[in-house]
Amino acid sequence: MSEIKVNSIKGTGASTAAITVNNTDGTCTANITNNLSNRNLVINGAMEVAQRATTSTSSGYHTIDRFEVLHTGVNESPTQAQVDVASGTTPYTLGFRKALKITNGNQTSTDAGDAIYVRYRPEAQDIASSGWNYTSTSSFVTLSFWCKSSVVQNFFGVIETSDGTQKMFPFQTGSLSADTWTKVTITIPGHADLAFNLDNGQGLGINWVQFMGTAYTANSAVVNTWKAQSDTERMPDNTSTWYTTNDATFEITGVQLEVGSVATDFEHKPLYVEEKLCKRYFCKYDSPLNINFVNEHAVNKKGYLHFPYEEVMRDTPSVAFSGVNIARPQVSVGISITEAQNIQKRCFNLVGWPSGSQLGSHGDAYYRMTISSGGSVTCDAEL
Repeated sequence: MSEIKVNSIKGTGASTAAITVNNTDGTCTANITNNLSNRNLVINGAMEVAQRATTSTSSGYHTIDRFEVLHTGVNESPTQAQVDVASGTTPYTLGFRKALKITNGNQTSTDAGDAIYVRYRPEAQDIASSGWNYTSTSSFVTLSFWCKSSVVQNFFGVIETSDGTQKMFPFQTGSLSADTWTKVTITIPGHADLAFNLDNGQGLGINWVQFMGTAYTANSAVVNTWKAQSDTERMPDNTSTWYTTNDATFEITGVQLEVGSVATDFEHKPLYVEEKLCKRYFCKYDSPLNINFVNEHAVNKKGYLHFPYEEVMRDTPSVAFSGVNIARPQVSVGISITEAQNIQKRCFNLVGWPSGSQLGSHGDAYYRMTISSGGSVTCDAEL
C-alpha cells in the first residue's frame, strides 16, 4: 500500500498553502476561495449605497454610506463623490459599478496638521464574534480593496483599535501607477494586546490616507506590524505629490475585511441587502411620503406621530427634520413639527403643537404627515 505524507499542498508560485495537514491527527485545513456568504465584515464595500448625497465638499459622512471622508487644515476643501467605475476596466469586469472618489482641492502648502483620509469603522461586536482569534499571532484577518490614483505614489493607511490597550497597524498600498486600478491586500495578524468588547461601539478604525502632515507621522512607524497607539506616529512620513497636485484624484472600491490569511473573491451582495445593513446606521425619508395616524389627545394638546425606523438602529439616533407637516385630511389646517420625542432604536414620535384649537373637537381624528419637496427626516446612529 502506498501513501504520501505531506505537511501542506501549495500551488506553484503561491505564497500560501491551499491545504495544510495537521501532523498529529491527519486533519486538514483548506483555504477556501469560493464566494462564501457573510464573510465580509465591511458593509457597502462596493460603494453602491449613498443615501445622503452623491457629492459633497464637507468633512465626514456625506456621500457613500459607512465611509467618511475627513479633512483638516486644507487650503481648499476636497470633493468626495460616488462615481461610476469605467466599463472595460478591472474591477468593472469583476462586477464593481461604483467607487468613492476624492478630488483634491488646490493645496498651496503642506502644513504639519493637514490631512485628507477615508475612514471605515465596524462595530466592536462584529469583530469580537467574527471568528478571528485576535490575541493569537498565528490567526489573521485580511483587508483587500481596489484603488486608483491620478498620480504615481505610494499611499499609507492605518488600522486603529479602540478597546483595551489601543494599538495601531500601519500599512501601505505600494507604488500605484497613474490612473490604473490596483488591488491591494493586507494580511493582519492577531496580537496579545488586542481586545474587542461585545458591544455596538467602535471596534476598528480603518483609514486610507491620501495625505497626513508630520504632526501625525514619523518614519519610526513600521508598516505591517502592530504598534502602541500614538497620534504623532501613525505611519511613516507621507509623500506630498498627490496632495500638492491640484485636483489630483483617488478612488477606492471593493473593500473587504475577512477572517483568514487569504483575500478571497469579493462578496457581492444584492443592493437591497446592502441598503438594509446601511440603515442600521443612517436612514433618510424624503418626499413623497404620506403617513396617516390617529390623534388621541384633547383640545390644544400635542399631536403625536409614531414613526418606526425601517431597521433597528445601532444606537439611539439623532433625528433631524425639515419640510415636515401634519394636517387633518378633512380641512386645510397644518401643524408644524417642532420637536422629536421618545427617540429609541426602533422608533420615535414626531410632536406637533396645534395653533389655537386646530385639534378642537376632532379628537381621535385621523391626521396625515407629509414631507414637502426637498424636505426630509434623517435618523443618524453612525459611529
